[in-house]
Amino acid sequence: MTSASTPPPGEPQSAAPQLSNTARDFRLRMAVIEREAETALDMTRDRYGRTVHAGAAAAARAQRDKAAVEAYATHLAPHAEALLNTARLALVELPPARHVAGWQAVLDGLAASAAEIRRALDQPPAPGSQAERAQHASLWPHLTAWADHSLIVSNLADQPERQHHKAPLSDEEQQMWTAKAQAAQRRGELDLTESWYAADGQPITLAYLVEDDDSTVVALRGDPGVPGWQVIGHYAHEYEAGKVLPAAVPPGVLHADVSVFNRPEPAPEISLQELARDVIEAQHAGDASNALLSATQRGYDAGPMVRLQELLETSGKFANALETTQGRQIAARLAALGRQIEFLTREVEAAAEDLGATVAVLPPHRTPVLRVRARPAVDTTPPTPPPRTTTATRHR
Repeated sequence: MTSASTPPPGEPQSAAPQLSNTARDFRLRMAVIEREAETALDMTRDRYGRTVHAGAAAAARAQRDKAAVEAYATHLAPHAEALLNTARLALVELPPARHVAGWQAVLDGLAASAAEIRRALDQPPAPGSQAERAQHASLWPHLTAWADHSLIVSNLADQPERQHHKAPLSDEEQQMWTAKAQAAQRRGELDLTESWYAADGQPITLAYLVEDDDSTVVALRGDPGVPGWQVIGHYAHEYEAGKVLPAAVPPGVLHADVSVFNRPEPAPEISLQELARDVIEAQHAGDASNALLSATQRGYDAGPMVRLQELLETSGKFANALETTQGRQIAARLAALGRQIEFLTREVEAAAEDLGATVAVLPPHRTPVLRVRARPAVDTTPPTPPPRTTTATRHR
């Protein structure tokens, strides 16, 4: 079996860090391109997020696609094959873990995308033509695949450089420090600060263990929320811990098909602030009723209260996906809150319908206040200003 530290053919021994940097650099460039495109697309939408200038929106996307193709061709295309080879070699050397198969699928998908991009770059259409715009648009999903998953590729390419020299505790020391940390946790003096997963799929958590007004950084392996976790090291500070502990691998995602660079176009929505303003400016009960009904509207253009319930449900799924005891407990709390929001939404909807059924208007004695003061007549002599105090003037 080939060692993960062995570079791919034709690459020097020190090429791995530079290869991983090219992947990170491409992701940063894509983030800038996407942000500039979103800014341009925002100018084509109305106050509710609906696209009202379709031609300008198409031009903004075409410019985005072209910039992405140029960034890939210039900065990543010369290194994509070597980067994938290095990542594959490192993946073979990883210990068995649940994420290894998924990472293998990512590398296979990126290899297919790289081949598709290479075929397109080898047959460029006429510059500025409709065919060029169509080709760039067809490459956008492949380019975003590289940008979305570059963290995994660069992490694998860095694996030989990230193999820390572990300094495990003896069995006796581990038992002693674990007992001290468990006692501190019961006292509420074990402050968790950072968590990550190592290459073997095991969670590692840094914490400050406080004893007699003194604190020590300890590293825990396992879920701190359930019995069975252990202290695997103690350090003077977090920097020292980072030098010897297993390096972090990229965290997972809530949905497998998520893409930072391919967000769906937002549905039209009205903010709560605007709905509240509609009620302030309303004179008929029906207008106030409509504002409340807009907040509870469901479907594609759902109202803010329904969006809040969706947020709680999604956050609950995220907390549960953490696969920790505390995460599952928080997921249960969020699920209960979601049910309360659902009940509250139905109550608001019923109240809105009752308000609209009153067929009432505000009484006329609620007279609006004139906001603009009347100017004095042209021939009116302005009032004499009060005398100024000379002493105060001199002091200033």
